[in-house]
Amino acid sequence: MNDMRHINLTLVISSLSSGGAERVMSILANYWAENGCTVTLITIDSADSDFYKLNDGIKRVSLGLMGESSNPFAGIRNNLKRILKLRHEILASSPDVVICFMEKTNVLTLIATRGLGLNVLVSERTDPAHHDIGKLWNALRQITYKWADVVVAQNNQVKQWLEKFVPVSKVVVIPNPVQYEIRNENYEPLNNLLGIQGDKQTVIAMGRLGIEKGFDMLIKAFAKINSQWQLIIFGEGSERSSLECLVSDLNMRDRIHLPGLVNNPMQYLKQADLFVMTSRFEGFSNSLLEAMACGLPVISFDCPSGPREIIRNGVDGILVPAENIDALADAMNLLMSDESERTRLAAKAPQVLERFAVEKIIAIWEGTLHGMMEKK
Repeated sequence: MNDMRHINLTLVISSLSSGGAERVMSILANYWAENGCTVTLITIDSADSDFYKLNDGIKRVSLGLMGESSNPFAGIRNNLKRILKLRHEILASSPDVVICFMEKTNVLTLIATRGLGLNVLVSERTDPAHHDIGKLWNALRQITYKWADVVVAQNNQVKQWLEKFVPVSKVVVIPNPVQYEIRNENYEPLNNLLGIQGDKQTVIAMGRLGIEKGFDMLIKAFAKINSQWQLIIFGEGSERSSLECLVSDLNMRDRIHLPGLVNNPMQYLKQADLFVMTSRFEGFSNSLLEAMACGLPVISFDCPSGPREIIRNGVDGILVPAENIDALADAMNLLMSDESERTRLAAKAPQVLERFAVEKIIAIWEGTLHGMMEKK
């Protein structure tokens, strides 16, 4: 692994709320801070929204400039304010490298660092071919990404999309790392969390309660299966009320639960029997990696993009055709009724801890960063 000691790193992201991109940035920041780097982490949002804990040695800077603009002119004014403040804070941190996550923040950071002669790396954290950020932001992305020294994709499908407008030599694939982390082995029983009696076998899903995660399809598929199992969907988001109505309409309130966000999801994954991911599109799913790290059999839609690069179909999980509710229900029914097949898949699942180990993935990051600095 490259020696990163005494290197100044400035990391930029919109917030440190409970998303997957934020999770990965916190892992990287903490690792580098613990291994001798000077790390500054800047968010556009205030620190009040922080969900992930940072190493005490990290300098945390929050601009407190998030929020929706009332009209296009206010949007221009607010983004100019963000750019100027961001430029000031980046300069103040004296970075050897600036690392930025998420498309709109990437654009703002590339504009803010223009002409400063800094090494700048930006990273897409979902599938941009399916995640619409609007015509203006997309046009700005296609202009500004050419200014970056490196553009990181999480998988090969996104890499190919980026190479339509970013020089091939600048695009690098770096998948997400996975950590096996249960902070307290005396964890709370699942049914205590739900406030229910008895001991039911459990399907778990996790993610932001948004359209892209496809939990509506999961609920419909689960409702087709005649069993005593329960489904728990961890997460929070804009689709909560819609999903709750769907559960109620299907008369599944006694079998499907949406308990919200949890700080240590692995303690609940360890108690489950099956994990299912139903995203309409992905970047590189942290929750899927974590479920497999916990030794769970997994089922996932073969959606764009990422699951196919994590699950080895039939070896450590099952891929089903994207957005096919009947195929999903069949796959779930198969595993829910066949303990030996669940055991067979679960035995291989923890190999993700070797395939996507933090040290292995960070070695790719560090090789990329050193390559950038050597070119300047």
